[in-house]
Amino acid sequence: MKKILSYVVGAVVGLSLSAGAAKAKADCGEVSVGAMGWASGESIAAVAKFVLEVGYGCKVKVVPTDTVPAVASLAENGKPDIVPEVWKNSAPVYSKLEAEGKVITASSVFSNGGEEGWWIPTSLAKKHPELKTIKGILANPKKVGSRFHNCPVGWGCRMVNDNLKLVHNLEKNGIKVFNHGSGANLSASIAAAFADNEPWFGYYWGPTAVLGKYKMTKVDIGPINAKQHAINQKKGADPSKIGVSGFPSAPVLNAITADFAKRQPEVAAFIGKMTYPNDILSSLLAWKEAKKASADEAAVWVLTNHKDMVLSWVNADARAKLKAKLK
Repeated sequence: MKKILSYVVGAVVGLSLSAGAAKAKADCGEVSVGAMGWASGESIAAVAKFVLEVGYGCKVKVVPTDTVPAVASLAENGKPDIVPEVWKNSAPVYSKLEAEGKVITASSVFSNGGEEGWWIPTSLAKKHPELKTIKGILANPKKVGSRFHNCPVGWGCRMVNDNLKLVHNLEKNGIKVFNHGSGANLSASIAAAFADNEPWFGYYWGPTAVLGKYKMTKVDIGPINAKQHAINQKKGADPSKIGVSGFPSAPVLNAITADFAKRQPEVAAFIGKMTYPNDILSSLLAWKEAKKASADEAAVWVLTNHKDMVLSWVNADARAKLKAKLK
């Protein structure tokens, strides 16, 4: 990690994220990019900014935002032009804007969507392959520590898990459900298990720094059934109606305005290809957290370690300009 960090810090100077922006010829004019107020959102926006300025000659303004206010701004003002990492399920009005033709979903920013599920350490899965299914875990509760690590109260996943624990009869099969008081405590339990080489079984989500740092395997808890999952999401659901279903991936989108797509089709095509594999983003978040890196430094990590991926998103002219900067 020290070697990677020294290379990335050196690349920050070489790439001149700020200087490059100042010198870029405004071939595509002014472009506003929404940066969600969390690590992945800020990092993805920083990568987009660099590509737009260096590859396409845009003058980029990054606008700090969040899912709900970003979508509200799209509805009221038709801005920002580009909004990476829109969590669609958190903004019901987004579908209306899309249906009205005001907003276009250019692509899914995470290749596997927002992932949720029940997980065990990959080392445990390799040692005991039968634990990769809920059936195998229920038959061998001691191999997962006889405990299920649940979400904190108030989280949406808590309601689903509280119903699924009944569906799968966790406690009747010797697995005690431990309800964590916070997300920090939940992630700390994973860190402790890995530090002590102990088993762990519970809920987590991604892409996250935790899944980037600790290699985890998702447990097969049954086929995904969207209708059944919707029932399982309800607090106090009728016990006769809850049932088996895995967690559907959450749609996490790169949105652009229809006006911008018409005005800048080449840039829109780039956003249409800007998709990150979940494992790469989790690794980025783990590195960023460990190094307390800025969004620009995180962008350089992506451009340095996954240059070919970024170059595959852009047209030939932008590719040539980016290659000249990324030498």
